[in-house]
Amino acid sequence: MPEPTRRAPSGAAALRADKTVAIAEAVLDELAEQGYGRLSMEAVAKRAGVGKSALYRRWPSKQHMIIAVVSELSVERLEAPDTGSLRGDVLALLRSVADWLTHPRFSRIFPDLIAEAHRDPALAEALARSVGEPRRARAVVVLDRAVGRGELPPDTDRETALDLLAALVYWHVSVRGVRPDADYLERTTETVLCALGARPAA
Repeated sequence: MPEPTRRAPSGAAALRADKTVAIAEAVLDELAEQGYGRLSMEAVAKRAGVGKSALYRRWPSKQHMIIAVVSELSVERLEAPDTGSLRGDVLALLRSVADWLTHPRFSRIFPDLIAEAHRDPALAEALARSVGEPRRARAVVVLDRAVGRGELPPDTDRETALDLLAALVYWHVSVRGVRPDADYLERTTETVLCALGARPAA
């Protein structure tokens, strides 16, 4: 008996990439201007020049949409550097964190998302799962390479080290409101290396 004719793919497989990009840009603009709480699906659709149904074909809710867009912006901006030394890698990571936190739109979005996450456990969990954990997973590769080169001891506390890599720049940018310059990043690199007990490669 012949197999039934298969229907052409629909749903996600038929979504237009250009429309998805336009929607993502609209989400970032709305987040920067209105904040998480005031952002609406209607406003995003209008800004992107699409119907609201185009949003719901991609994401089931406002939170899913925002998390997906913010995750793509945040995670893809962090590559695990491989300069050949822990110092070079740490400096590259700190520059990446600084660029992320001072991004023209994201610098306006991030503080609002953090504030909302403190009030909304579901949002906090989604941000940790989709942004925090993937970024930490990429950065831990740098620490593992350094252990392999003999620059860090095998029992290095990865979780504390990862916190340290982001904490100083985060405080400088998000709390003090100061844009880090090259000298600050160089000095912070030395501070991080000292705190980690780094040593020359074997």
